[in-house]
Amino acid sequence: MTKLLIKLFVKDYSDTNNRTVRQSYGTMTSIVGIIINFLLFVGKFAIGTLFGSVAISADAINNLSDAGSSFISLISFKISSKPADREHPFGHARIEYIASMAVGVIILLIGFDLLKESFFKILTPSPMSKGVVVLVVLLLSIMAKLWLGIFYRSIAKKINSEILKAASADSFSDVLSTGATLISALVWMLLDFNIDAYVGLVVSIFILIAGLKILNENKNIILGSAPDPEIIEIIKSKALEDKRIIGIHDLMVHSYGAGATIASFHAEVDGKSDFFEVHDLVDNIEKQLFAEYNITCTIHLDPVVTDDEQINALRGNVENIVKEINESFRIHDFRCVVGPTHTNLIFDIEIPFEEKRGNKEILSLVEARIKELDATYFVVASIDRV
Repeated sequence: MTKLLIKLFVKDYSDTNNRTVRQSYGTMTSIVGIIINFLLFVGKFAIGTLFGSVAISADAINNLSDAGSSFISLISFKISSKPADREHPFGHARIEYIASMAVGVIILLIGFDLLKESFFKILTPSPMSKGVVVLVVLLLSIMAKLWLGIFYRSIAKKINSEILKAASADSFSDVLSTGATLISALVWMLLDFNIDAYVGLVVSIFILIAGLKILNENKNIILGSAPDPEIIEIIKSKALEDKRIIGIHDLMVHSYGAGATIASFHAEVDGKSDFFEVHDLVDNIEKQLFAEYNITCTIHLDPVVTDDEQINALRGNVENIVKEINESFRIHDFRCVVGPTHTNLIFDIEIPFEEKRGNKEILSLVEARIKELDATYFVVASIDRV
C-alpha cells in the first residue's frame, strides 16, 4: 500500500533530497493521516457516546488531535519547502521541529484532559452498555493505527522528517492505548466488571509519555544535538578518499532541517604540497558533498611537516604521553618553534565530553609529562571537546 501511494502521488519519488519531492511526500502522508484519524474519531466517538465508555470517547478525541497534528504537519511541509531568503539565509526546514513541538503540546493537553476525566469517573462510576460492535471498532482502530505508524515511520526514514517520526511514535502509542481500551471492553462483557475509568487513566499516561518524548527529542534538536554518526562517516570517508589528505579534525556539523546540513573541518596536507593543487582537491570534495548528500561544507587547509625526523619523533612522544593520560585523547596541528633557550610545542588535544577532569588539570598533566622529556620544552596547547 505504501509503495502504491508513493508511486501515485509523489513524482520523482527517488530524488528525496529534492525540496519539491520532499514536500510531495509530506503532503501525501499528512493527508492520509488526516483522513484515517478523522474516520477513527467519528467511529469511536459515536460508539463511546452510545455505549457510555469514557475510555473509547477519550481515544476518539485522541484520534481527532492526531488529525489536527497531521494538519499541522501538512502546513509545516509547505513552509519548510520554501527557499532561503534574506531573513532566513539557511532556509525554513527547521519549522518541522517547531511543528513537532506543537504536536507534542497538543498530545499533552489531550493526556491531561483524559487524566482528569478518568479520575472523576473513578470517583463517580457509571455503567457501560455492552455490544460486539465496540470490539469490532476497537480492533479496526488498532489495525489502522498500526498500519499508520508503520507508514509514517517508512516515509520519515525516506525523507528524514522529525514531525513524521513524532507522528509514528504517537501512532504506536495509540495502538497500546486502544489495546488497553479493548481489554476493558472485554472484561466488562465477559466478567461484568467495569474497569473503563482505570483503563482511561492508563491510556492518559501513555498519551502524556508520548507527548513528553516528542517535546524532549525536538528540544534537543533545537538546542543543538550531536550530529548524525552517518553524516560524520560520509564526510570523513569522502575527505580521506584522496591520500593527499593525511587526516581531518575540528569537524563541525550543523543541521538546519532535512536537506539543510552545513559542515566544516580542517584537512591536514603535506606542507610541501602544491597549494593550487590541494586547493583544487578540497574544492572538489566540497562540490561532491553538496551534489551527492546536500551537505554545504567549508574545508580549511592545515599544512603539516611530514619529512622532519626530529618533529616526527617529538609528535610521536607527545601522542604517547597524551594517550597514557587517556587512551581516547588525540592530538592534531602539532608544530615546533625552536629557540636558543627553549622549544615551544604547539598542538591541540581532542578529548571526549565525557572526560570529568577539567581542561586546566589535563593541561597540567600533559605539561608535567613533557617536561620529563626535556625541561626546555614549553607546552602551548588548546583543548577541543569532541
